Amino acid sequence: MTKTREDGWQLLTEFVQSDSLRRHCLAVETAMRAYARHFGESEEEWGLVGLIHDYDYEIHPTLDQHPQAGIPLLRERGYPEWAIRAIESHADHLDVPRETRLEQTLYAVDELTGFIAAVALVRPSRAVAEVTPQAVRKKMKDKAFARAVDRVAMTAGSEELGVAFDDHVAFVAAAMTANAAALGLEGTPGNVG
Repeated sequence: MTKTREDGWQLLTEFVQSDSLRRHCLAVETAMRAYARHFGESEEEWGLVGLIHDYDYEIHPTLDQHPQAGIPLLRERGYPEWAIRAIESHADHLDVPRETRLEQTLYAVDELTGFIAAVALVRPSRAVAEVTPQAVRKKMKDKAFARAVDRVAMTAGSEELGVAFDDHVAFVAAAMTANAAALGLEGTPGNVG
């Protein structure tokens, strides 16, 4: 049985009530789809993994539970093992080596999409279209800014993917810009420059 985006969206909305976490999963899906196009892979498969990667985070918000406690439900609902392994591999604490480009990409975009969104939201325009690699690097130096985002994972992710960090930031920001309305990052009318 093949899982569709609709299946993933139903799973996500069943378990995630927070708009911000839903938007994060949508942002990861967006970046995964863009990289799938770039690498000549399946946008549907990669997007699905991005969409559901944190589906259990509200019910299992700690490292001793997320994402491992949510894995049995994915199996029960018929998600394929390659997708489950990718979700497991995005959590460093599980020590699941990232062996495929899909796994490396999920890890590379997860923290970065959240950080790019945070940078966009503190800009006067509140538009992701204005987020540059330079703006991301500047905010990365401010340890109080988006404190929960793992900066080491952001840079390690681009390294594992084999993409220069600034190029990776620009690529992900462009992907998010193309889906800005759904991500709540299109900006304030009249302030987008």
